[in-house]
Order: sequence, then C-alpha cells, then structure tokens
Amino acid sequence: MSPAVSSTFESERDPVIYVHTVSVAGRLLPSASRWNSIALDFKLAPDSSTAYESIPSQYPKSVDYDLVITDRKHFHCFIFVLVTIILAILAAVLLVHFLPQKHKHQGSSINLKVAINQALTFYDAQKSGHYPRNSPVKFRGDSGLQDGHSANTDLTGGFYDSGNNIKFTFTTAYTMTLLSWTVMEYQSKYADIGELDHVRDIIRWGSDYLLKVFIPPNSADGSNLTLYSQASYNFFVGNGSCPVYDNMTHYSQSIGVGSTISINNEPNELSCWQRPEDMKYERPVSICDGSATDLVGEIVAALSAASMVFKEDRDYSKRLRDSAERLFGAIPTTQGTHTMVDACGKQATMLYNSTSYKDELAWGATWLFLSTTNTSYLAIATETYFSAKSSESSVDKGVVYWNNKLNAVEVLLTGIRYFRDPGFPYEDVLKLSSNSTDALMCSYLFNKYFSRTPGGLIILKPDNEPLLQFAATASFLSELYSDYLDHLKMSSASCKTDTFSVKMLRDFATSQAVNYILGQNPLQMSYIVGYGDRYPVQVHHRSASIPWNNQPYNCDDGKRWLNSKDPNPQVLLGAMVGGPDTNDNFMDQRTNQKFTEPSIASNAGLVAALIALQDPPYKSRDLKSTLWGWT
Repeated sequence: MSPAVSSTFESERDPVIYVHTVSVAGRLLPSASRWNSIALDFKLAPDSSTAYESIPSQYPKSVDYDLVITDRKHFHCFIFVLVTIILAILAAVLLVHFLPQKHKHQGSSINLKVAINQALTFYDAQKSGHYPRNSPVKFRGDSGLQDGHSANTDLTGGFYDSGNNIKFTFTTAYTMTLLSWTVMEYQSKYADIGELDHVRDIIRWGSDYLLKVFIPPNSADGSNLTLYSQASYNFFVGNGSCPVYDNMTHYSQSIGVGSTISINNEPNELSCWQRPEDMKYERPVSICDGSATDLVGEIVAALSAASMVFKEDRDYSKRLRDSAERLFGAIPTTQGTHTMVDACGKQATMLYNSTSYKDELAWGATWLFLSTTNTSYLAIATETYFSAKSSESSVDKGVVYWNNKLNAVEVLLTGIRYFRDPGFPYEDVLKLSSNSTDALMCSYLFNKYFSRTPGGLIILKPDNEPLLQFAATASFLSELYSDYLDHLKMSSASCKTDTFSVKMLRDFATSQAVNYILGQNPLQMSYIVGYGDRYPVQVHHRSASIPWNNQPYNCDDGKRWLNSKDPNPQVLLGAMVGGPDTNDNFMDQRTNQKFTEPSIASNAGLVAALIALQDPPYKSRDLKSTLWGWT
C-alpha cells in the first residue's frame, strides 16, 4: 500500500479504505469496518498537538485527510434511528414521571424517618401521671394521680396499655425491654434521624414506673417480695369488669390496678368509656409475691436493658442494674406465672394470660448478664433456655410477643456466641440457640412453615389474633439477624433443609414491616394511624375518640363517642392497630377492637422493625451496635 492515500474517493471503482480515530495517537488508523470509521467532511477526528512522529506505530505514516461520507444514504438512516431512540427514551422517562401511579399507595414515598417518629409519638399519648407540658400530643393531660393510694404506695406514671385506662406491669416491662434492645443495637440510627432523645425519654418514663412496682424483700428467701400489678399484665392499675358493649366478650374481665370484676354496676376501667383525665372511680391494685416468676423476669429484663441505655448517667444506670439484681435474687424456689394466683393476676387471664414463666426467666437472666457480664446469670439463662426449648409449645413457635420471648432469647444468645464467645461450658447450648435461630429464619422465609394472607402478610398465629404485632417482631428479628451475618461477612446461612441469604432476610423484613404495614397491601391502607393518605380513623381508644374541649365527660357521656360512626376527633398519631384478618379484610370500627385497637406492646415491635430497616447514617454496611461493641 502506498504511504499516501487519496483524500477524496472520486469513483466507486476506486478501492475504499476505512479508517478510525485513536484519540491518544492523534491520527487516523486503518479500520476493517465502515461503522468503526465514520469519516466526515466536518472533521470528527480531534486535533492533537502531539507530533505524529513522536508516537510509534506499526502503520506507515499518514497525511492529513479531508474525509467524506462514502454512503450518505446509510449515514442518514443511522442518524434517523439514533434520534428516534433518544426521543423514545425521553418520552418514556417523562411518562413514568408524570403519569399517576395507580398501583402504589406509598411506593417510593415511604419515609421511615416519619414513620418512626410517629410510632414513638404514640407512647407520648399513652403516658399516665403528671403529663409533660412539652409533649407533642396536645389532647392529653394529668391523669391517674391517685394510683396506688389504695395500697398506700405511689404508682403514678407509666403507660396506659392500649385503648383502655389500665396499666399493666407485664406489658410495660416487655415494651421497655424491646425498645431498649433497639437502642442498644441501633443507637446511631436513632441519633441520625433525631429520635435518640425521644426514645430515651420513653424508656426512662417506663423505667421510672417499673422502679415503683416492687418492694424488694428483706429476707434471703424472697418470701416477702411485693409486686404491684398496676400497669402490668399481671397487676394493673385500673378497674376492669363487665363491659358496656355486649359484643366485646374479650373484655369480660379486667386486670391490673383498678381491675376488679364489678358486681354492682359501679364504674370501672372497662365498663366506662372515659378519658383518663376524667376518671373518678376507684382504681384498685393487685398484689403479687416472688412466686410470680414471669413478672419478675420481665421487670428484671427491662431494668437491665435500660441500665445499658443510660450508661452515661452512671447513677441512674447503677440504680436500674442494682434493682434488677436484687429483684432477680428474690425469686423463690417455688416458681410460676402471675395469672395462676387469684390475688395476683387471675383477672388478667382474659386479656393477657401468661402461659409460662421459663421464657421470662431466661429473658431476664440474659439481659442481666449483658448488663453486668456476670457469667452466673449466663449459666441461669442457658440452663433455663434449654429447659424451655425442650418443652416449647407449638402454639407459640416462631412468635415473639408479650407472652413468648423464647425466640428473642435465642437470637440474643446467638449474638453472645458470635460476638462474646464465652466458650465452655456454654458452647453446646449457645450452638443450639444459633441453630434454632437459623431454623427460625427459615420458618419466616419459606411458605411451607407459615402461610400468608393473599396480600403477603405472614400468619404466625392464625387463631383470629391481630396479625400485625407478630409480623412486626418477625421483621425486626430477621433484619437484626441479617445484620449479625453481615457483620460476620457471611452472605448466607442454612437450617436443616434450606439455605437463605442476607438479602432474603432483608427482603422479608421489608415486605412485612414497610410494604404491608405502611400501605402496600390489598386495601392500599396504612395501618399506622396518621401515616400516609389513608389509615384507620375509628381507632378503639378512649382519649382519641372523645373531644378534647375542656369539658369533662362521665361514663354515660362516653357511650355516645364509643358508638359513634364518625372518625375520632383526635388523630392517635403513630398507633399501629390490630390490623387485618387472614384474608386481608379490615373493619374500621371503633367497637371492633380486634381490628382497631393499638397497644404499647405491639407498637414496640413496630418501632423495632422500622429502626432496624432504616438506612444507616453512613455509606458502609458495617453497622454499629453498642450492645456488641461494633463502634
């Protein structure tokens, strides 16, 4: 080939040489393809200040080219196709942006920061006692200021359990334990979204109350330990009796402080639909002793976990931890549940019947070990867990809620195995806990273990229980365990028959707590009051359903609001209602509390799931955990 090539192809009979540009070389080089070398009269090849001679080449030296299009027809087709594709892409982007989204309620607008703030605000609406003036909830005031007087003690404070005015120690303690756990695992997330002080305030409000509900024994055997059932599932402040509405047999008895069965139609917690600020009736207190092992274990867990949340406040943290140790040491040889003893919590069986004490005992001992690092508590925790696991009821398998913490215990023990590694003599039981945790995750992920509603909500207890509370805690544990595996640089794990990935765990957690609960469900409804465009408006809740207009309403007045078909005059922001049935059906009726009543225990699971799923405040997936020292 001649070193010089004609710059213009005057005839199709002349040989056609294609060239392409090499920007680095700064010149045109031979090409085997027409489309690699569109040579244009307006000089596509960039000019270069680099001398051609300075760059080695296997090809002969070239001269300047004034290139022309060899086939203008093909070039015009190419330009037309290119412009058409670009216009089509722009049109598609504009359509996606501007057309209404018919099949999404929240969609990409889901905001976990807002949802978490609202879920925590629900606890501000449940506070009893001297109501804080800086509260974001403006339809509440001082209430229950005489609680405990009938027992010559001070039981003011704490939280009303749900839509009634009863305070249960059992559910209050469970709630404080779960919320404290979330702070220990996700403190940096709370801080990043500005909710750390908020959640700490809630935990402190509950912890202050729990410090009041027991009088430590002055004898070594703990026989004279006194526990007050006000505000507990075991004991409660608030008088419960026959309800004023016939179709709510769930409330046929009451429990707690102020909970006695009415035999003379006297007003009480359940027969009276009245704001707590207007209560005038007697609020009796139930009393238990140390044989109420489940209640003791739950309070110990709450105080121990809270002591770690407030470790920077050394005096308060020590008070909580010392109280937990003293209370745990008072558990007598004779053990049982508080609902087995008439004077202690028999009336609670219709609302919160405790079926075992072993899970609470293991729960309390585990948190006490984490708080104190005293291995004697770990020995009790592992021994009790092993015993409880061998006799686990099939009814509560896979379920974490106020009555069963066994699955939560095994996740904690698994964390102890992975990140504390206490070794002998605990390894065998801790290995059992980690295997059981893997099996628990498989039960959540694979449909052969638990069924789903048509809309995808997992059905962990199909016997007409409110489903959302169980789905929320399952979401929390699955996301938490995915973080454990992620920290260990493990992408997957397995149970006996199945293998699951970290991504599968996170997808499951998101599908339940974020997608379904926040609005992506068959009814396109958010089950958190106040979140999104559509949510329950007839929430079964005394304070929210009665106008806040500086006018007191007695029990008879309240019936009007109970039976009203109008939306509640107050929005109970952040309350997660009971939710749909197994067919995704939901009845937004104030008188049907199975669907529309919230509770402090179920909201704790919601908060736990949402904060676990909240994006971390840093780009790395190396999550921080105060509990395990990932800082």
